[in-house]
Amino acid sequence: MKCKVVFPDKRVKASFDGLKGSRNEEKQLYEWLNRAFDDICQNAFCGVQIPKKLIPKEYQKYGIDNLWKYNLPNAWRLLYSVARDEIIVVAIVLEWLPHKEYERRFKY
Repeated sequence: MKCKVVFPDKRVKASFDGLKGSRNEEKQLYEWLNRAFDDICQNAFCGVQIPKKLIPKEYQKYGIDNLWKYNLPNAWRLLYSVARDEIIVVAIVLEWLPHKEYERRFKY
């Protein structure tokens, strides 16, 4: 099955694109995200599913009904949703954030 990684808005896409030509730490994050995108395209459900009742309100503006967490190195988290467009799996990348911000977002 084909896979497509998309971003929900221009701000998220611009943040991702900005990582490519940046300093070492951010460039490494860019590489980790690309590796995660490859893994997600191989198996869209490779992350950990977040229960629906825990999906933060700020993500609901994107009209998602599922949320997945992919653990990146150095305690970063990639949050994405899975949608289907005919025979293409679409991974919608919502955000990536360090573990402390992830805990705050989900009120852990």
